[in-house]
Amino acid sequence: MPALSPTMTSGNIGTWQKKVGDSIVPGDVLVEIETDKAQMDFEFQEEGVIAKILKESGEKDVAVGNPIAVMVEDSADVAAFDAFTLEDAGGEKAPPKEDSKAEASMSSEPPDNKTKTAPPAQEEKAPASAPKSQDSESTGGKLETALEREPNISPAAKKLALEKGVPISQIKGTGPGGRITKSDIEKFKPAAPAAAPAAPGAPAGAPTYEDTPASSMRKTIASRLTQSMNQNPHYFVASTVSVSKLLKLRQALNAQSEGKYKLSVNDFMVKALAFAAKKVPAANSSWREESGQVVIRQHNVVDVSVAVATPIGLMTPIVKNVTGTGLETISAQIKDLGKRAKDGKLKPEEYQGGTITISNMGMNPAIDRFTAVINPPQAAILAVGAVKKVAVPVETEEGTSVEWDEQIVLTGSFDHKVVDGAVGGEFMKALKDVIENPLSLLL
Repeated sequence: MPALSPTMTSGNIGTWQKKVGDSIVPGDVLVEIETDKAQMDFEFQEEGVIAKILKESGEKDVAVGNPIAVMVEDSADVAAFDAFTLEDAGGEKAPPKEDSKAEASMSSEPPDNKTKTAPPAQEEKAPASAPKSQDSESTGGKLETALEREPNISPAAKKLALEKGVPISQIKGTGPGGRITKSDIEKFKPAAPAAAPAAPGAPAGAPTYEDTPASSMRKTIASRLTQSMNQNPHYFVASTVSVSKLLKLRQALNAQSEGKYKLSVNDFMVKALAFAAKKVPAANSSWREESGQVVIRQHNVVDVSVAVATPIGLMTPIVKNVTGTGLETISAQIKDLGKRAKDGKLKPEEYQGGTITISNMGMNPAIDRFTAVINPPQAAILAVGAVKKVAVPVETEEGTSVEWDEQIVLTGSFDHKVVDGAVGGEFMKALKDVIENPLSLLL
């Protein structure tokens, strides 16, 4: 099993592209490997012939380094491996436990950066903690001997209770002085466990819930986002922005595209985000701890991580150097990256290394606004709500009239370690200005 990313510790076997007896040359795709973040092609780099497949398609959690197939140099040697087994190849080792700090699909920083904000490249054992002292509990009552603590029970009844496995503590004796007798033991019936109430409308006896095991990717996302909320002091700045001019510009550009492209509102938002990040570069920064020193790294290029919902969890593919890229190219890249993210075909360098993130839920008309969790080690993320038509009062010589304006609520989440409140406000102002005057994006 190959390591197809710096922090991969195990993977699932997808579809074999070669079968026993097939020849392989450098560059051939041997098998599809599914990691916790993507499904990737394993391209073989040697010449040979497949003699035996030890791990069939569908095998789960195969540890890196475990044998999955046998290759020979000469096709005449294939027959000698008919009865070859995994044990003959040395057996297999178990994959590491899932609670290791694996690199997250949401992480914008490669794991080999040797910073405290980077995901660790390999699992590290936590030092064993010393056992904690614990005070004994006391009721304050008189100490009793074992005989004094024992229930009032006859020897014959006690023997019968042990034979039948009857809990003496649950029996109320009917003999003299509350003494437990053999008759009490024989009449004892354990209480039936209480049945869970069925959900309204559910057939009797039907389960009231369903447990789905958390995937490696889901565990990693949970770990990274919890870490982000705990370690990054978030604050949020919301702004209501008019997009009427932007929508007209989008319509005009799409009308003359002759089918070559179809720009979305999100394409303009990505471009506007990069424009504001260049105007207020403090928001395009990250908090770094390297070699015992703390630095704030201000990035000169704006690489926008675009949040994409996939069947296995949230991923953030990156549109690189957005300020130096036109809207048509940005649109094409977002569509391509989004499709490959959903298919699990992204390469690590395509979702690691962004400098600022955008999360757009505007395609859902029920979402007016929301706040997003910062994508560490970045210092800012922009949350985009749905476009709404809003009645705006307009003062004229004849009095007050009403005009309809199309507006959107943008909410920036900022890491206060890096971006002060006033700076976050300046960033949102720059973003609002460029969106409400979208021709600036074409300069």
